[in-house]
Amino acid sequence: MAAVKDYLNLTFRHFNARTLMRAAQGWDEHIRAGGRMFLTMGGAMSTAEIGVMLADLIREGYVHALCVTGANLEEDLFNLVARKHYEEISDFRDLTPEDEKELFERGMNRVTDTCIPEAAAMQKVEQKVVVLWQEALQRGERLAPHEYLYRLLRQGELEADYQIDARHSWLLAACEKDLPIFVPGWEDSTLGNILVADYKLGKVESLSMVKSGLEQMSALVDWYLASDREARLGFFQIGGGITGDFAVCTVPLILQDMKQACRMWGYFCQISEANTSYGSYSGAPPNEKITWGKLDANTPRFIIESDATIVFPLIAAYLLDR
Repeated sequence: MAAVKDYLNLTFRHFNARTLMRAAQGWDEHIRAGGRMFLTMGGAMSTAEIGVMLADLIREGYVHALCVTGANLEEDLFNLVARKHYEEISDFRDLTPEDEKELFERGMNRVTDTCIPEAAAMQKVEQKVVVLWQEALQRGERLAPHEYLYRLLRQGELEADYQIDARHSWLLAACEKDLPIFVPGWEDSTLGNILVADYKLGKVESLSMVKSGLEQMSALVDWYLASDREARLGFFQIGGGITGDFAVCTVPLILQDMKQACRMWGYFCQISEANTSYGSYSGAPPNEKITWGKLDANTPRFIIESDATIVFPLIAAYLLDR
């Protein structure tokens, strides 16, 4: 990867490419100065196999906590145990409604150019996780969504089913490091839907074994305050939506609503293709965040307007410098 870094240094000097370089350099400088990085991830990055690079960043100490969608949380695990059963569709833009219906009838859930197999991935994980939910109810435990998947990985029951190199699973890397993961809106996920269905069907007696989004926000505040006392915290956002908006609000919540002292985020970068005009940009672009008390005027801030599946691996290659 050193060749990638050298090439970026040589050619990424202008426009959006220059922003990418400055963002990568800023992340590296932030970590070298003793800072920590909080990474948020929306979209379908896990199915796009972002774990190949993210897992290494986690293991090398470039990521210290995450906020992800429920889909990204579970889809990294689906990818780990069922990748050989996935189907890729190179001409996905040409699919007819009838083609899509045929995929549905075969249990192949499409994410752009990749189909996730219902039986080999989702049902396999579901069978294991439902047991953990039931056990937690019996013991009166209440855990965050990621803690159930950590527990499942640590039990080792799925190891025989791994279908990719385990080093390429960002969830497994985060589990090994015991990193905190915050999952707002977890009910908007396959496993979240399954839990609600099981409750409605009487298979589980309550939904109380999974902590709510408000409880996770409270836990994030605790994490921020404790971490801020030890290191300056940076914020790297892949995509838009709830994961970025939920997490970045931590600072104004502490400063304005709790009236307690903390430092603002010490670095900010977002990769997004979203248009910033007419209020369509969820969570506000970096400068606008200053008016909401999320960032300071002197916070290093970058917005890379491009495809995260292309941009993020380049930034990771720069940081890992192999």
